[in-house]
Amino acid sequence: MCGICGLASRTGTADPERLRAMSATLVHRGPDSDGELVDGPVGLAARRLSIIDLACGDQPIANEDGTVHVVQNGEIYNFRELRAELERAGHRFSTRCDTEALVHLYEEHGEGFADRLRGMFAVAIWDSRRRRLVLARDRYGIKPLYYRDDNGELAFASELRALPRGEVDLDSLEGFLAFNSVPAPYSIFAGTLKLPAGHLLVWEDGVTRVERYARPAPVPASEVRNEDPADLAEELRARMRDSVRAHLIADVPVGVLLSGGVDSSLLAALAAQESGEPVHTFSIGFEERSFDELDDARSVAAMYGTRHEELVVRPDAALLLPRLAETFDEPFADSSALPTYLVSELAARHVKVALSGEGGDELFGGYYTYAADLLALRIGRLAPLARPVVERLPSSSRKASLDYKAKRFVRGASLPPLERHHAWKEIFSADFRAELTGRGSAFDPVDVLRARFAETESAELLARLQDVDLGTYLIDDLLVKTDRASMAHSLEARVPYLDPVVTGLALALPTRLKIRGLQKKLLLRQAAAPLLPRKIVYGRKRGFSIPAAAWLRGDLAPFARDVLAPDTLRRQGYFRPEPVTRLLDRHVAGEEDLSRQLWGLLGFTLWHQHHVERTPGPLRQPRLAEALA
Repeated sequence: MCGICGLASRTGTADPERLRAMSATLVHRGPDSDGELVDGPVGLAARRLSIIDLACGDQPIANEDGTVHVVQNGEIYNFRELRAELERAGHRFSTRCDTEALVHLYEEHGEGFADRLRGMFAVAIWDSRRRRLVLARDRYGIKPLYYRDDNGELAFASELRALPRGEVDLDSLEGFLAFNSVPAPYSIFAGTLKLPAGHLLVWEDGVTRVERYARPAPVPASEVRNEDPADLAEELRARMRDSVRAHLIADVPVGVLLSGGVDSSLLAALAAQESGEPVHTFSIGFEERSFDELDDARSVAAMYGTRHEELVVRPDAALLLPRLAETFDEPFADSSALPTYLVSELAARHVKVALSGEGGDELFGGYYTYAADLLALRIGRLAPLARPVVERLPSSSRKASLDYKAKRFVRGASLPPLERHHAWKEIFSADFRAELTGRGSAFDPVDVLRARFAETESAELLARLQDVDLGTYLIDDLLVKTDRASMAHSLEARVPYLDPVVTGLALALPTRLKIRGLQKKLLLRQAAAPLLPRKIVYGRKRGFSIPAAAWLRGDLAPFARDVLAPDTLRRQGYFRPEPVTRLLDRHVAGEEDLSRQLWGLLGFTLWHQHHVERTPGPLRQPRLAEALA
């Protein structure tokens, strides 16, 4: 795991001082060593977090004659198999590191090398013979890669903080207000883009092209797997074991981020069985009892004899929210980033690598929105009749509050399938965005979802909606959260659900093995049943979520009013104070749960203070005791 960056100049030599300055902003991603290469027009740099071949894996790494160099952020889990294949073809290796396989694989397969990889990665390969720079991002978008192409002069990096800052892109801001994260390929700064998942960028003689090399997608409805569920559950359990075994490859200790839900608990169970020594597990709890799920995590830890560590979180916003704004180099407003950040810091005190459960919900049907999608097909036309009654329900601060879900359901149930699915998760509607910003926009962020949805017309409807989440919400929100929160503490987070061995089956499952009524993740629970307590297997969804609604009506309310003060909003110039104050008043009065909207406004405003109004330096993180003092 590393942070990478680089430059490519059409007209001269890459600037080594600029390259060194870019690399310095990424030290938190790789504190163990650093390296750089300047070869004429191209410069590559890497910050290394040593995981495999601790002594000899420093980057950049070259082929035998030094004509091909690579830097990588990530891990390649099939590198041993690739190495054996490449050695049979005559290639010679000088390290045991997974990164070295990339230069030889590129020599054999050219731009097709990325399709052979099993892993999470953002890669840059400089081929000095062809004067070609190739960037690649893994097919699931686990590892980030930003780039800025100014008239053939290319700069790229693992994080936006390493690149020049442009003006705030108003279309990207529109997307952020709709989703609480910035959707790819956009970034918050005009002129800077994200390389989409499963894509290559090739730079040759100042000319850049971007193309897709891989696209995990649901199978056509006619090809879903309709075998006996017991047989499929056994197959899924075996595939998950294979993936966990691969994700345990490391020369340092590996742990599990354990929420107590079925996804992370299954990872902990399989890791404990596959590891040759006790596995470390890490959990977060809350003082609010409806959010405190430490008992479930403890039961799994006790069952498998893990070395368990846990932390109880309190709302210390004055320190923690600004720290999150510094950590996330784009505005980001998923409130679960806070416990993910803290559990990552906790884990980093004991291990360098931790397994995390991202992807399980999108692949196997873990969200209530999927149940609502199917329910709306039957009763969606009746929703407008119930809306006047439902809208009068009092607002609750409890987790999974029925009033919140009921209001969301009746507001969107009569819409077309994709728009309905989005409406249940939408942060700010188009009308409110216009009121909030005081300007209209020709850009509709939902078009990003529509483009993804249009690619899967032959699949079952539920699978198509899951695929939209897999390609947008998972990549732009959940994986960003996990990457930034873990790497802020120099912790490598691995996601075994996002592995071709697992997704190959998940993307072929019929609806009946994912959702039935309000029951979710049917096949995954069946696969996990022999390994976990019944309460965990059939319990409600777990995750590192926080009691944001209650906090913003209590201890965080003064902080929110201070951050979102009218003078601050007028100075920044993006949001009108009147609608923001109205949102705060309605939420604090208990009229409606507007915590996601308020968290988004807080996230953007604090981000702007740290990354636009100031010049951010290298990321500095307090120790856990300092953060919770």
